[in-house]
Amino acid sequence: MSSKVPKLGEPFKPSPKLIRLYFIYLLLVVLFLILPWYIPLALLAPPGVTLVVTFFILIDIGLAGYWILKYYDSLVYKLTGEEVECRKGIWFKKVSVVPYNRITNVDVIQGPISRKLGIATLKLQTAGYSGQVSRAEARIDGLENYEEIKDLVLGLIRRRRPEAVETFEEPSGMEKIVTELVEIRKLLEKLVKSD
Repeated sequence: MSSKVPKLGEPFKPSPKLIRLYFIYLLLVVLFLILPWYIPLALLAPPGVTLVVTFFILIDIGLAGYWILKYYDSLVYKLTGEEVECRKGIWFKKVSVVPYNRITNVDVIQGPISRKLGIATLKLQTAGYSGQVSRAEARIDGLENYEEIKDLVLGLIRRRRPEAVETFEEPSGMEKIVTELVEIRKLLEKLVKSD
């Protein structure tokens, strides 16, 4: 399912290796953030306290594992002839639709663990998205065939003529003050003329 390049218009899911990646992250959190304080607590605290803390840690780990599986199920991507669509979310659903003629960058992101698993993320960015340089407008996570999908997206981008987007820029603080002063002056002149 995830090793072939998706056909245009057909939804596709990330590689199941993404689940493994998230569980590795969970294991690292347990090893480096929970165990360093839990082991001394278990050795020094009364057994009742240790039992209660252990219960809540196990509940949290179980919920995190459940969330990983549900989150993976929520991930669905689609490449159409005109745009990229990314759906995700458990409680808060998010749908990102990015037209090819607005995409300025396609980045491949791959950390050491995802590289070992053979998966990567494609980040699709458009010019000036929310004023955030590091945040992508859409992400396609957990791809085994990321190079082929990147090439497909780049090919679809190159076939589109970029469209200029009219934007409204908020006036700066000084411009706002000058505009307000001009309005106040006009009102004062009206008051003086009416007296």
